[in-house]
Amino acid sequence: MLRINGRILKSVISVVAGSILSLAMSTTAVNAATESLPVLGDSGASVIQLQEALISRGFTLKGGADGVFSTTTRNTLKSFQRIVGFKATGTVDERTAKFLGLVAPKQLDSKALPVAGTKSEEVWSLQQALANNGVPVKGGADGVFGLATKIAIAKFQSAKSLPITQILDTATAAALGLISEAAVEKTVVSTGAVKAAAQPVVVSATVTSNEMLTIDTLPTRGQRSDAVRLVQEKLIANSIEVKGGVDAIFGLATSIAIASFQTSRGLKVTSAIDLPTAIALGVLPDMATLGIPQISVFPSQGRCSFADTWQQSRPGGRFHEGVDIMGVKGLALYAVVDGTITKMYGADAVLSGNALRLTASDGTYFFYAHLDSFAPGIAVGSVVKAGQIIGYMGSTGFAGSPHLHFEVHPKGGAPVSPYPIVKAVDACDVTDVLPQP
Repeated sequence: MLRINGRILKSVISVVAGSILSLAMSTTAVNAATESLPVLGDSGASVIQLQEALISRGFTLKGGADGVFSTTTRNTLKSFQRIVGFKATGTVDERTAKFLGLVAPKQLDSKALPVAGTKSEEVWSLQQALANNGVPVKGGADGVFGLATKIAIAKFQSAKSLPITQILDTATAAALGLISEAAVEKTVVSTGAVKAAAQPVVVSATVTSNEMLTIDTLPTRGQRSDAVRLVQEKLIANSIEVKGGVDAIFGLATSIAIASFQTSRGLKVTSAIDLPTAIALGVLPDMATLGIPQISVFPSQGRCSFADTWQQSRPGGRFHEGVDIMGVKGLALYAVVDGTITKMYGADAVLSGNALRLTASDGTYFFYAHLDSFAPGIAVGSVVKAGQIIGYMGSTGFAGSPHLHFEVHPKGGAPVSPYPIVKAVDACDVTDVLPQP
């Protein structure tokens, strides 16, 4: 979603905009690799790498990646720097190079691997190594170890048949090439995890009952996997019969068992392993542990529908940064939490149309776009309660059919996928207007 304020584009290329706010980290010692960064007049592989990085982020480069650092490449580079909030010099400085992934990640200390919640050069190296291994972090390599980085680690671990922990352990770091295999062996021996010295680390791909899944590895109907086996074990542990037993096959019997579990817990019966069911079963940590904001009220009156369209491509090289809740014009839109209206946009905002921000006490804000109108009395500074009507569904701005475009920005930062957040409180079947607080 792009929003316009006056004549200034707040977000132009959403695939990179998610990292801007967190790029205040210092760039002190210059990596030796930056000495070979391309400059105007250069040609060769390093220039092609630069050009391809710009093109992949949605910037048009006349002539394509021709390997020549011409004034055309410099002008495109300036545009990129201007858009992401850097000084538009047209030169590949260290900050630009890191953002574009042109600097190789450095080796890490196996005894001081970065952890969730930190911001550092080491985190940047982790994110770049993930990208180099085909698992880019949504929002780019911004040096911040947040939810997007945890999810990317889990995807990499799954691809490499490592235990899915969402943390950078020594086995994962070695597989990413961030530490040596010798460092893994030394670490394992010193902790007593492996008694035989200097043995290769062998990781089982089997999910045990003590392990957790991730949002990206929740099993679906028709799958045959260890994740399905874990779900079946958890169902049986919760006194739910799975006909046929634990066979690791997600068929009709497992769907029926899931529905029985959902009924017993008062969950919405979907016969699928959705987020609330996975948390209740204990195969997924709660949302707070996952670092995902929670909402107490679904944002729209029913009937409505929505799907997971996070990061799907949009016209102009953009990527979708929210969830679109489809409905008819005039459906009531609710405050999802207690908070304050901190920003509003009028119908003349080209992309968002009528829109507003609802900000919670911790700085997390929720962006509502394409409203037909605002509720009476709603203005910047209005304090609202969860469930209060703040507007009505419409199609203002660049919308097409009536729908609510809904974004979630934890602690005021880059957006995260709102799909699991709204899915956890899905109320698209509730057609009556909620009682007003």
